[in-house]
Amino acid sequence: MSTLIDISPALRVGMGVFPGDAPFEVSQTFSIGPECPVNVASISMSTHCGAHVDAPLHYDARGASIDRLDLGNFIGPARVIDARGTDALCGYDEIASALDGAPPRLLFKLMDRGDALDWPTGFRALAPEMVERLALRGTRLIGVDVPSVDPETSKSLPSHMVCRQHDLRIIENLLLADVAPGDYELIALPLKLRGLDAAPVRAVLRR
Repeated sequence: MSTLIDISPALRVGMGVFPGDAPFEVSQTFSIGPECPVNVASISMSTHCGAHVDAPLHYDARGASIDRLDLGNFIGPARVIDARGTDALCGYDEIASALDGAPPRLLFKLMDRGDALDWPTGFRALAPEMVERLALRGTRLIGVDVPSVDPETSKSLPSHMVCRQHDLRIIENLLLADVAPGDYELIALPLKLRGLDAAPVRAVLRR
């Protein structure tokens, strides 16, 4: 069988989240003991903890919620592209040479390995002009290994808005540090959370 490459960071207490967002928390509902045969835990978290899919509802008040998205977008050929650099925004010309024959799902390695317990302040994001040109090329899904396709201080979210205009899917907070650039099959199904703006995803790649 093909080896699966797990590109989802572990959800754990103390992990970095967007400043002011709900933290990941765990409590124990039942514990194995003389009067109880099972362990059962409960979790509390933001819909944007760890690897997650943004639904259009996240950045569009009238956008589709996560449970209404076509799951076919999240399974199929994908290309991992090394897009690390020193500028705050990754531009199209920086990755153009890696696009020949590219499938409709593109995953961008924008940072070196980080600490899951720290919020990556000042992370590199995607220039909206880049996203626009990718959409015109036929890209249907964009994935990044940073918390957002836009800079953390952005209020207008221009790259999200381009995704809205072209109905692109977005996966954020992937774990790509150890993944070699190249072509894979992506399997990244978001949880079916009715009416919500995003959902955690267990994302994997295989050759």
